[in-house]
Amino acid sequence: MAPRPTQADDPIFKAALKRTDQIVVAVACAIALAAMAAYWYLHGGHRGERIEIDHAEPLDPHFLVDINEADWPELTQLPNVGEVLAKRIVEQRRTAGPFRNPADLLRVEGIGPRTLEQIEPYLMALPE
Repeated sequence: MAPRPTQADDPIFKAALKRTDQIVVAVACAIALAAMAAYWYLHGGHRGERIEIDHAEPLDPHFLVDINEADWPELTQLPNVGEVLAKRIVEQRRTAGPFRNPADLLRVEGIGPRTLEQIEPYLMALPE
């Protein structure tokens, strides 16, 4: 019967980390855990100030667009205004001149009274 291999002869144990390497890995893990705990504490986690994104109330962003200066990418941020309609607004402004009041937007194909009503709160005041 062959003698049983010792831990030093077993290839599994030879591939494992040495004792000093194990200590280094353990210390690095402890430092990482301590850093995460400090971050949580300093950012109000212990006071319940952390925001649960799944339970946060949605924000209603409010912005204003200068209809006479905005390029089409900015205009696509308006409600119910896609790329095609935004490009029509820019083209209408280029060919017929600046818009003097929000009702002038009705001359753009695709903008009716309902669309104008939805985007009007987002328009900057136009000079008289």
